[in-house]
Amino acid sequence: MKYGFTAEDRKKIEEGVREKYSKVAVNPDGLFSYPTGREGLAALKYDPDILGSLPEAVLDSFCGVGNPFSTGAITPGESVLDIGCGGGTDALVAAIMTGPTGRVVGIDLSSEMLGRAWENLSRTDLKNVSFQECSAEDLPFRDADFDVVISSGAFNLIPDKPKALKEVLRVLKPGGHLVVADQVLTGPLSEDVKARIDNWSG
Repeated sequence: MKYGFTAEDRKKIEEGVREKYSKVAVNPDGLFSYPTGREGLAALKYDPDILGSLPEAVLDSFCGVGNPFSTGAITPGESVLDIGCGGGTDALVAAIMTGPTGRVVGIDLSSEMLGRAWENLSRTDLKNVSFQECSAEDLPFRDADFDVVISSGAFNLIPDKPKALKEVLRVLKPGGHLVVADQVLTGPLSEDVKARIDNWSG
């Protein structure tokens, strides 16, 4: 057991996350307590010029909790990793920002969300983006592979956050940027591990 979770607990968490996001892949409307789609992007002040260059279906897929581009961390030619890429909206925005000489990889645990991401990519002319299924706790990339790592609303879903952060630091180049937008717990953490697991994908 690590961080209070058994192997069975971790399996239940992953199954819960996958089940929820298989529904999100179809349509995120009504599945979150915050605005999604174009409304969410506007509320988070994404660059309207970039949004205007993307198909409506791509914008409809958005269900992030923050704007990882608000810091201006991405410049042309850089390599970017998007952890928990979902339907691919942020990855495609990053691909526009880094340009044809750059590279963007989006990862997610949900095969359904990745299917949506590939569909969204096919609606664009972008050639510098790819997606793959894997966990942030075990990134299949070489050391110092990325200039920037972004993530929006994914780290709260990861059981072993210290391990995931260690992996992120491994794949980041020296002087690289990590930009995370996420939900945080403002009250006390429940001592009831079962209750925490049951609420994981809520």
